[in-house]
Amino acid sequence: MITAILQLLILPFFFSTSSAPTGSSTGTITGTVVNSITKEPIAGVSVLVVGTTFGAATDTSGAFVIPNVPVGTFQVQASAVGFQTNLQSNIVVSSGMPAMITFEMSEAALSVGGVTVTADYFQKNADEPVSVQTLGYEEIRRLPGGLEDVARAVAILPGVAQVQTGRNDLVVRGGSPSENLFVVDNIQLPNINHFATQGASGGPLSFLNLDFVDAVTFSSGGFGVRYGDKLSSVLKIKMRDGRTDHFGGKATISASQFGLNLEGPVNHNGSFLFSARRSYLDFIFKAAGFGFVPEYWDFTGKANYHLSMNDEITILGIGALDDVKLFNDTPQQRYDNSHILRSNQNEGVGGISWRHLLPKGYATAALSQTVFTYDYQQDDTLTNPIFTDNSAERETSLRGDAVLQVTSSSELSFGVEGKFASFSSNIFLKKFYTNFSDSLQVNTTLDTTGFKSAGYVQLTQSLSERMKITAGLRADYFNLIVRPFAFSPRLSATYMLDAETNINASIGKYYQSPAYVWLAANPANRSLRFISVTQYILGIDRLLRTDTKISLEGYIKNYSDYPASLRQKFLVLSNAGSGFGGSQESFASFGIDPLVSEGTGKAYGAEFFMQKQLSEIPFYGIVSISYNHVEFTALDGISRPGSFDQRWIVNIGGGYVLNEEWEFSGKFRFYTGRPYTPYNPDGTQNAALYNSARIGANHSLDLRVDRRWNFSGWTLITYADVQNVYNRKPLDVPIFDERTKEVKQISNSVGILPSIGVSAMW
Repeated sequence: MITAILQLLILPFFFSTSSAPTGSSTGTITGTVVNSITKEPIAGVSVLVVGTTFGAATDTSGAFVIPNVPVGTFQVQASAVGFQTNLQSNIVVSSGMPAMITFEMSEAALSVGGVTVTADYFQKNADEPVSVQTLGYEEIRRLPGGLEDVARAVAILPGVAQVQTGRNDLVVRGGSPSENLFVVDNIQLPNINHFATQGASGGPLSFLNLDFVDAVTFSSGGFGVRYGDKLSSVLKIKMRDGRTDHFGGKATISASQFGLNLEGPVNHNGSFLFSARRSYLDFIFKAAGFGFVPEYWDFTGKANYHLSMNDEITILGIGALDDVKLFNDTPQQRYDNSHILRSNQNEGVGGISWRHLLPKGYATAALSQTVFTYDYQQDDTLTNPIFTDNSAERETSLRGDAVLQVTSSSELSFGVEGKFASFSSNIFLKKFYTNFSDSLQVNTTLDTTGFKSAGYVQLTQSLSERMKITAGLRADYFNLIVRPFAFSPRLSATYMLDAETNINASIGKYYQSPAYVWLAANPANRSLRFISVTQYILGIDRLLRTDTKISLEGYIKNYSDYPASLRQKFLVLSNAGSGFGGSQESFASFGIDPLVSEGTGKAYGAEFFMQKQLSEIPFYGIVSISYNHVEFTALDGISRPGSFDQRWIVNIGGGYVLNEEWEFSGKFRFYTGRPYTPYNPDGTQNAALYNSARIGANHSLDLRVDRRWNFSGWTLITYADVQNVYNRKPLDVPIFDERTKEVKQISNSVGILPSIGVSAMW
């Protein structure tokens, strides 16, 4: 109801063909330029707005200001003698607030065969030469159907499967949703989603405010030894600093929430950011008569302060409050709610980090704490609880890292981390029979502490002007499992065939400790070991033009020591962790079964990726095509398709910037169906047929149009977004209806879904 009213009020203005009055047609671009390795500020850099005469030079602190730039979307270039030219696109200049940029420039552009190599729109990190993509704020914000959500934007990249519409489960190259690492400003988080799945990484919506995100770097494999305790991917989120000119803010109402941002300077040496957001889905769900009502709040705060030219302190705080209310007024509501695993959660993240510039490098130290509490409950049709889980997971971490430029051709990085973990859990499951006729029953309490630590060292060496290698070794320790030590050697290399083409390769060992909830749910599970995977990656990338890049990669992942069920001998926990869980999935993601580290698996595939950046040609786009194959073997010795074995995934997305006011974009996604176990006529399932059937292929089209108005001192931004334009409801794993005794195809989507967003920025 509220959404419909807003559409009636806003859309006539949104689609008005007349131009809005612009009291101010200019804005400001500010930023800093630093050395990509040492992070030292670079003075005397020429910063130009491409296609205009506007520009500036950096001062001794590496800062620059370009005033009176016409409003619009631009490319900005930084160049200096002895450094590789750096170019950033999607820089939106508005009258509401300055556009802020950080350039990280590499020394001494290479010359191959007399041709100078300029990275321009695409930068390559020697630490991660394979399987890495970077998305900026504007690329995430304007993605159709993305709800301005970091995790949803990553789903368009190669190798990422979408298990269910409406959820942010990251399933990367056949791995489970528990295999992903999230890093926000050097602080590691167990999850970034509201209503998260404990022990995994999914949820329906991120609690990170995109307005404060500068850039996102996603590695789908082959990442260096700096990161560990995860098997498949690393999602690094860099938060921007607050504006330093004066106090400002932004008020937003979007498809599911409304919020307020505030930011401004702190004295002359720092700045702050703060936001508070609340969902209004509860109002809509109540008005529509739903039997369950979700509600959430989230808060984000950041402050940074320069103690000196060489020292900076950053403080980060994130909080989220999630609550689900169930209404059981009618028999139909009680029946529907008996299939829902209610999840009330509180998430808190706090940290302080310090960065110190060294003569030829830099060092960082970070102290952080994460607190995630879970309150799960599922009832039967008489509203009697059949499952409860009250858990709290706390981690206090102290981490130190250093990067040194040893010579002009070598870079050394090393670091250590200690993590004190405490978790308590009270898990109850009434005697429950799975569809495979296995009996589960749990009533356990655990309150314990543990210690994790890690150390790594890594060397990046240029062997010639064409060849560069990175070698590293990582050691991990966790005192609450058997074989508490794990050692991870990793090696990657890149070879330049010519000025536009690189061959890249990586091989490495990766380890991950079992989820806390698995250790808590069953005492037998405390004999688990580190999960292991060996990754092999080979790829080639080529610049077709300075703004267009293509790449082709192949990978192989060999899994071992994956937790497998002693009772359900077909089950490996790699097949659990997506969706909202509960009785439909036999509570598998909680690790209730007695588990042993005997599961194995193999994933392999190939990925094609093409990206056209926004440039003087006002069109941008992404094409990703992935072929994946994954199988896992449990204790019965039978190799079966993994539950997230989606063979083909195709994404095509792009847009056109008409002028400083209008932008149009679209996204098409196609993916083949994942495996599931068929039902017998009586609703039971056979272990011999586990994951032997597949749902049909899914596809959808999302469209979006953005409109901006620039007034004197403030900017109004609006958009209309239509998901699933041709109203094809996606197929999902079928369920058995106990009342009708029929197998039913369900969908987690309402079909076509129009939404709007309105933001005022000053």
